[in-house]
Amino acid sequence: MIAFGIWGLIKGNFTPLWTGVPKSLPGREVLAYFCAVIALACGVGLLWRRTATIASRVLLVSFAVWFLFFRAPLIFRAPAATVTWWACGETAVMIATAWVLCAENRGLRIARVLYGLALIPFGIAHFTYLQRTVDMVPRWLPWHLAWAYLTGAALIAAGVAIIINVYARLAAVLTGVELGLFTLLVWIPIILAGANAADWNEFTVSCLLTAAAWVLAESYSVKPAAQ
Repeated sequence: MIAFGIWGLIKGNFTPLWTGVPKSLPGREVLAYFCAVIALACGVGLLWRRTATIASRVLLVSFAVWFLFFRAPLIFRAPAATVTWWACGETAVMIATAWVLCAENRGLRIARVLYGLALIPFGIAHFTYLQRTVDMVPRWLPWHLAWAYLTGAALIAAGVAIIINVYARLAAVLTGVELGLFTLLVWIPIILAGANAADWNEFTVSCLLTAAAWVLAESYSVKPAAQ
């Protein structure tokens, strides 16, 4: 979150977490800076226990508002486009994660279902953008096509498992492992080889999604609220 905040302030534009704003919207540039400040401030706030809950609540409200105004309309404009559901899923992951961080054990089931739903379009994208997925498999690994299919199917299966609450914690843990390995094996070499701005954005998103998976996995260790 801190990285996205700094990057947003430097660019004076929206980072991948905050996209979909019409160019005709009045005050668009001010909104971009505002989102960058939120990301930076909340990222810093998450580092300390005293401020973590407040930061999480601000992120929850911010991403929920973003989903309502800039993500949900995409479903009506382009319901068959993979990018629509990917964008919705990305924001839904942020909402679910912020919810877990700030709500403790209240409404965790809803947050987990939202997270599970968000994973499904990530998996589907592996199939609809199959060639891109294959190209991103490290060259030293054999059977590139098989890995593309396997990782996509794994994300879909994990999403379903979390939604129906069957081996849900295991699914969240394995999702964290998969996304973590993706960050390590795919994006780290790209960064070390000399990345462009788009690569840095993708790398940071990958780190963020990995962290989100671990937050969801850890939520299963929270004891149920007293009835």
